Amino acid sequence: MADKGTTDTGEAGRDAPKAPTAPLPLNPAEMLAEVAELGRRISAGAKLFSDVRDADVQIATTPKDLVWSQDKVSLYRYRPLAESKGLPPVLIVYGLIGRYTMADLQEDRSLVRNLLNLGLDLYVVDWGNPGRADRYVTIDDYVDDYLAECVAFIGQAAGREKINLLGICEGGVFTTCYAALYPERVNAMVLTITPIDFHADTRETRAGHGFINVWTRSLSPEDVDRLIDAQGSLPGAFMGSVFSMMTPMRTMTKYNLDLLDALDDKKKFLNFLRMEKWIADRPDHPGEAAKQWLKDLYQDNKLVQSTFALGGRTVDLKRIACPVLNVFAQDDHIIPPATSQALKDKIGTDDYTELGLPGGHVGVFVGGKAQKLLGSGIADWLGARG
Repeated sequence: MADKGTTDTGEAGRDAPKAPTAPLPLNPAEMLAEVAELGRRISAGAKLFSDVRDADVQIATTPKDLVWSQDKVSLYRYRPLAESKGLPPVLIVYGLIGRYTMADLQEDRSLVRNLLNLGLDLYVVDWGNPGRADRYVTIDDYVDDYLAECVAFIGQAAGREKINLLGICEGGVFTTCYAALYPERVNAMVLTITPIDFHADTRETRAGHGFINVWTRSLSPEDVDRLIDAQGSLPGAFMGSVFSMMTPMRTMTKYNLDLLDALDDKKKFLNFLRMEKWIADRPDHPGEAAKQWLKDLYQDNKLVQSTFALGGRTVDLKRIACPVLNVFAQDDHIIPPATSQALKDKIGTDDYTELGLPGGHVGVFVGGKAQKLLGSGIADWLGARG
């Protein structure tokens, strides 16, 4: 037995955690120096706030031209920034929960600019601002009408029978459905942070991942109907609050700790404001399309089962015959990786590639490391299938 005052060298003694060492207190001079530095940063931040103008916080600034429109939907073609590689055009399709501007948030971290600089011919579809008059617009309309018309226009303009699709999040679900219904029109498809198996989050072990999946399944179909029928849409502001609840500590600290960290750096400060501008610009989701999104997909998981129907036709994933690049974020708490990777064994093509990138749902587009890998990864993969 060890004597009092000696150290036990047994297994328990070696494994026992050491008591934390208390930090040494600051002396008065150090405390005054920290207070002075904080005051300087707050003063610099106040000047930044007073000097900044809306023109300084523009997003999606890459030059583009309107080439087609119908109802509230617009199709833009980006102006080239480099010599063309001669590949089929690429159509970027974002979802209805958020804006495509995430792919072109700032000049130095823009997927759009990266792809243009690598010689791709790039288009993007903008779904506009759905209102109460659009409450009966369905996913059928978005895929069979609007998206189909965009693809037809691009194919005719480029003189090609097939084009490339780049789907992001819910937009990736749209392109997946289109590729299954119209396989003859798609040369290759890139999916980024796209849910396919909406129940695969049950196989995730990380806390906080798949909150939206769990929350949506906790609702009854009648709850979903009442939520949407109240004003004919799924309000963008409501979904914004849901996303905020997924990361409560981050939401609580970003306007004090994060903002304080950016106050004395104009570039960081403007980038912070650009992100906030994108977050605030969240359109309402048309009512009937939102019901399909929440009930048919999140609750009933029809897409991965190939029982989801659009325009009276079943979206059979085995009919996807084009090459597929499936990009997912390794720490995505909104679309957990497993929900995206489920596509691998469900499609009809053997040319399937996965690209897992560091970062979260948004970080994969604006994070320094992941964002650089994303543009070159997509361009190289498409170039090999031109």
